[in-house]
Amino acid sequence: MLDASERLAHALELAYRYLNRRERSVSEVRKHLIDRGVGPVATEAAIEELTQEGYLDDARFARVLVEDKRTLELWGNERIGRMLLARGIDRELAAAALSTGGAGSDDESERERALGLLRRRFPDPPRDRRERERALGLLRRRFPDPPRDRRERERALGLLLRKGYESKLALEALSDYGGADR
Repeated sequence: MLDASERLAHALELAYRYLNRRERSVSEVRKHLIDRGVGPVATEAAIEELTQEGYLDDARFARVLVEDKRTLELWGNERIGRMLLARGIDRELAAAALSTGGAGSDDESERERALGLLRRRFPDPPRDRRERERALGLLRRRFPDPPRDRRERERALGLLLRKGYESKLALEALSDYGGADR
């Protein structure tokens, strides 16, 4: 039988190995340790130590995930928000991360709006000019010429919806893109 310090050392070893691959949320690390048979006391002690050492930080995790998904995957706020919540990120942290424009902006009213929307179970995620511009950029990249017929418009709309843009915003972006050359 292992004593408390040996259980903690084992939990930390598992957690460090898990964190070595990529940034993780506190919830993900907790689940990983419990799934590996680490007891609840050792799990919480390991999480506390990792947090104090700066290896675990849900706010940083949320900011990095939002920026990566917006920039690299061109995802919309709805899809990113669902992912944050699924990974155990607190609604307020998720709202704060979604409300940033990527350049470190920290508008309190934008954060409150995002939080209110997240609390209503994501029916209407935060929308702003930057998200619309990202959707238009994606359309321009994937469709060099605006869609001309119904089939092309449906393909373009499907792309935006799969990337996590809400339907109203996707339709507006598609309309803007199609009307730009007329």
